[in-house]
Amino acid sequence: MEQETLAIHAGYTPEKSTHAVAVPVYQTVAYAFDSADHGAALFNLETEGFRYSRISNPTTAVLETRVAALEGGVGALCVASGQAALHYALLNLVDAGSNIVTVPQLYGTTHTLLTYLLRDFGVEARFATSDHAEAIEGLIDANTRAVFCESVGNPAGNVCDVEALAQVAHRHGVPLVVDNTVATPILFRPIAFGADIVVHSLTKFMGGHGTTLGGAIVDSGHFPWADHPDRFPRFNQPEPSYHGLVYTERFGRQAYIERARSYLQRITGAVLSPLSSFLLLQGVETVALRMERHVANARIVAEHLRAHPKVAWVNYAGFEDNPYYALTQKYLNGNACSLITFGINRLRKKPATNALHAIFAS
Repeated sequence: MEQETLAIHAGYTPEKSTHAVAVPVYQTVAYAFDSADHGAALFNLETEGFRYSRISNPTTAVLETRVAALEGGVGALCVASGQAALHYALLNLVDAGSNIVTVPQLYGTTHTLLTYLLRDFGVEARFATSDHAEAIEGLIDANTRAVFCESVGNPAGNVCDVEALAQVAHRHGVPLVVDNTVATPILFRPIAFGADIVVHSLTKFMGGHGTTLGGAIVDSGHFPWADHPDRFPRFNQPEPSYHGLVYTERFGRQAYIERARSYLQRITGAVLSPLSSFLLLQGVETVALRMERHVANARIVAEHLRAHPKVAWVNYAGFEDNPYYALTQKYLNGNACSLITFGINRLRKKPATNALHAIFAS
């Protein structure tokens, strides 16, 4: 099924009582149970269904299914913001004394999360000297729990070699986590190149309207958690808060995302409201068209700036002399929209504080 079709229809079939075409907003906290046994089975994760909106909600479930389908994953968890998604995505993997290996080009708040907040939990962030796979590999050791990168760096504009990073991570038995906010699955699907977990700030291009905060974690279902019980005991050992449930045994390929939902979100509560889910679904429906226009507009702007006599330089990954041009062609040329660009342009004869700092998607 084409991405444009998934963006409109994935995850929802008109419900039988009203046959409403638009996804309903289920503005409810609690749900009725068929019986006491049914309620107990829901709370014990023995059966599927809704029990409390801090854990799952029908409107949000449609958004989760749709985002997972667009990325090619087996499941997703949508939460209150992109930063909450990233926090859960990493916290689901680490423990005190472990580390995360990452590229140096990161979104500022992400850098703060890795450098300071996770440090307070006893987790070390190891920043490579570059985004090259060999620089990453040299920092991985027995305590590494993940390799992390942004598919397109914000605001650096670097394009990571996701396939090479995935190969390095898997060679050492750890997953690759990719923040795909800038590219969106319309331009790039990291799972197709070996990424294990994909993170989004839905607030940005996926939502598109600047009205609604939201984040998503997508599980590829490919990483073999059961093959690494010593490195990832939380997926392979009995969970006391669920009567000894073992995530890899109960959920199989969805062990990672179901633990994020039933443990992290249940306990810490960074829940996406049903109304926000509804609003983000409106944005997702048009993401393919919007990304196509972003691409076209960005190239026009980049070419105009390059030809302008007052512009000293343009950093645009769609130009053949850009160091990331080859990776742009490899990863971002498989959709109708072909390129991602961040342009950082400085006017001649102006102080640095007056630099024209423009960010474009293409």
